[in-house]
Amino acid sequence: MPGPLAGLKVIEMVGLGPAPFCAMLLADQGAEVVRIDRPGADGALGLPPKYDVSARGRRSLAIDLRKPGAVDAVLRMVEGADVLIEGFRPGVMERLGLGPDVCLARRPRLVYGRMTGWGQHGPLAHAAGHDIDYIALSGALQAIGRAGDAPVPPLNYVGDYGGGAMLLAFGVLAALFEAQRSGRGQVVDAAMTDGAALLSAMFYGLKASGVWRNERGVNLLDSGAHFYDTYRCADGKYVAVGAIEPQFHAELLARLGLDAADFRQLDATRWPQQKARLAEVFATRTRDEWCAVLEGSDACFAPVLDWDEAPKHPHNVARGTFVNLDGVVQPAPAPRFSRTPADVPTPPVAAGHDSEAVLRGWGVPEGEIGQLRANGALGWPRADGALGWPRADGALGWPRADGALGWSRADGAIG
Repeated sequence: MPGPLAGLKVIEMVGLGPAPFCAMLLADQGAEVVRIDRPGADGALGLPPKYDVSARGRRSLAIDLRKPGAVDAVLRMVEGADVLIEGFRPGVMERLGLGPDVCLARRPRLVYGRMTGWGQHGPLAHAAGHDIDYIALSGALQAIGRAGDAPVPPLNYVGDYGGGAMLLAFGVLAALFEAQRSGRGQVVDAAMTDGAALLSAMFYGLKASGVWRNERGVNLLDSGAHFYDTYRCADGKYVAVGAIEPQFHAELLARLGLDAADFRQLDATRWPQQKARLAEVFATRTRDEWCAVLEGSDACFAPVLDWDEAPKHPHNVARGTFVNLDGVVQPAPAPRFSRTPADVPTPPVAAGHDSEAVLRGWGVPEGEIGQLRANGALGWPRADGALGWPRADGALGWPRADGALGWSRADGAIG
């Protein structure tokens, strides 16, 4: 099945982190997403393309926007697009000649998604930064960590992905819904500072009510409570418990062989003592032994699995939570749809893998493609996964549709 977003046409200006992840979410659900790659692109972290999981499911056009005709070609593609996604600092797309005013003039229904850390305006809008900085400013990072320790970066889940990519995907789909009624597109300004703050909505409410403290590791969900934490087992592996509701807390204690009369669940003054008791008990058996006792019960329990173990867990196997693409195990598309399920995504491709095919498919005339080729604006994938670019003297070739090499003549024709 093609997925619920089949027919949606998206242009992705390739960047790092959240914008590619947002494009992956759209592609996973059936959207036709074309990546506009930059000269010199060599894949995520310099690795072969197949390991750039966030790039899956798309075709790639490698084009040098500094060369004559290149921007015009992208604008011609914009005329047939529903969405454009970019993740540069404010003003970069305008300087390239691809800002929202220009694009919306070409395609009034276009949804123009902008992904930044600080947002399109504000005192920090033009400053460099990364996930850790954005979640620090939102208040989220301050809350993550154990009592007495420094804040712990939660990888880049909260800023880049939860507060960034998913916020942008939501904004894009909301703007598309509105465009169905109005016939007009608009700009979606998705900032990771805004998104990380939004993810903290419940905690700002709890703080205002007086039941949440600024200190780390002393609250209900931040490892302060004995019934919501991880514990080390006899084999050095860990388990997680989250028995918040009274009946689940009682189930946990019963299965651990502990007397409920010794535990006052919501008395925070006793949490350290009660945590120490649970730690003693969990340390008496291995993680797998505790799974035999607790997994699948209402004790709100799970083993803490690593990257190798998680894809093999029976629950994840039964649901098809992971797929294997070209030897790379990775999460499958989510969520699931009953009538229009997503297909298995295609593996990532090298930058420039589909340059000329993309231009033809999106309505760029053959003559303009030939001129771009002659100008040295189009790149193609080399064997090492990086991009090759034509020299002015026509010394470099590019792959033709038949697998042989084409060569640029001085007049821009094909030799």
